[in-house]
Amino acid sequence: MEGTVALVVTNKRAVCLDVLRVLAEWLGLPRAIEDYARAVEELPMFGFGVDGEIVGFLSLKFHAPAAAEAYVLGVKKPWQRQGVGKKLFAAAETSCREADVKFLTVKTLAAGHPDPLYARTRAFYEAIGFLPLEIFPTLWNADNPCLLMVKALDSGT
Repeated sequence: MEGTVALVVTNKRAVCLDVLRVLAEWLGLPRAIEDYARAVEELPMFGFGVDGEIVGFLSLKFHAPAAAEAYVLGVKKPWQRQGVGKKLFAAAETSCREADVKFLTVKTLAAGHPDPLYARTRAFYEAIGFLPLEIFPTLWNADNPCLLMVKALDSGT
């Protein structure tokens, strides 16, 4: 796929809203999309651009010197399964290694929930090296059990 990954430094909120609003079936509530859009304004964001349009993004949240979280990822449907997510994670992981971050985490809906979209999401995370670490049955709410996944980042050498 032709396109470029870059650190998005402007319009993070607008990028987040633009991408996540077309993925509402994943996120459900408009409030969740607004919460993400507000949060990403203060977080590092990587964007994947095609012909001047950001079609996917990934924002990181740093919790400790050795650990970062893939806080929110979104890729517009026409570009899903085209390598955009992998390229975004590759750029984020390089950035994390340069900051001496040892672990990258991600939270997603646990397999106990029957949503097929999140089954695809979990499969993607596993395919790029994340491992299931722990399920938090009520972190979000009892109907949406949270799965914490982790990836150890090598030194890149």
